[in-house]
Amino acid sequence: MPSEPAERSPSPNTAPPMVSPSAGRVYFSRGRAHLSPPRLVPEGVVTGRFSVLSPGTERRRMAATVSEPPSAAGYMSMGRDPRSGGWMIAPVAHGAPFEPDIDGAVVAPEGVSVHVAALARFGQMALLGLDRLPARTDLDNAVVVGSGPVALGCVLELRRRGVRQVRVLTRRAAPPIGHAPGAECVDRLPPGSGLVIDAVGDPGPIADALSPGSVLGLLGTPEADVVLPAAVMHRGGWTVVGMHELAPMRTGSYQTAYHTVAAHLAETLPPDLIRVWCRTVPGERAPNVHALLAGRGRPQEPVIVFAWAP
Repeated sequence: MPSEPAERSPSPNTAPPMVSPSAGRVYFSRGRAHLSPPRLVPEGVVTGRFSVLSPGTERRRMAATVSEPPSAAGYMSMGRDPRSGGWMIAPVAHGAPFEPDIDGAVVAPEGVSVHVAALARFGQMALLGLDRLPARTDLDNAVVVGSGPVALGCVLELRRRGVRQVRVLTRRAAPPIGHAPGAECVDRLPPGSGLVIDAVGDPGPIADALSPGSVLGLLGTPEADVVLPAAVMHRGGWTVVGMHELAPMRTGSYQTAYHTVAAHLAETLPPDLIRVWCRTVPGERAPNVHALLAGRGRPQEPVIVFAWAP
């Protein structure tokens, strides 16, 4: 296995840094995504050759610009690490260049493909989030809510931890996440589910169906105005766990988590599953993809990678 690169950790409790809309290749304005022209990349700066779509987060940011100022689109730009040669994912806008020592970047083991590096980024979120669960939480009784990239990363991370079967709560018919080893798609929350992980960012509808004593994990980022029923939580003895990837953590945990997931996926995932879950789209078509995020025409693959011409 490739040696682990030097660890880089983001500052605790900080979100990925926002950059000006002109810094990346895509920006949001008036509720729509727009392209920016390519920029010259100074010597010593990493070129953003690919970027990874975060559907839920970007859909919310795009909608906010209907009444708010323009904002950068995306926060996972990929380029080659000049030291190891592996793919480096930095918290900057789609296709934006970045400094090789930027805070919050992660580096994949050498030889890991673009698609595996992108998928591992969502698995990293799940690894860090699952580490926050109470020590005696029964992972074998887990239900993951959602079928997008965050949900897929969570299912694969649960499998890495030895869970044989993971139920996936989704309204989509035959979603690609159903091809994950051990995944069982269901259309309602099974009775007695002890651990329910919301990977959508909308935990409200789940609350009515939770069993007494359940653990509710918040892995997807909810809207600021989402409210959980405190009285029901109190009477039901729920444990609610915030699973955000940038919650306080030990120094070095961020890169270590990513390296662990990326190396595992590279070794265990067959190429046919990567083709089912991942799609590369030319970067100039990014606004078209963003326009489909809220509708039925969005790509079936949970992991969308934009390719930016040099």
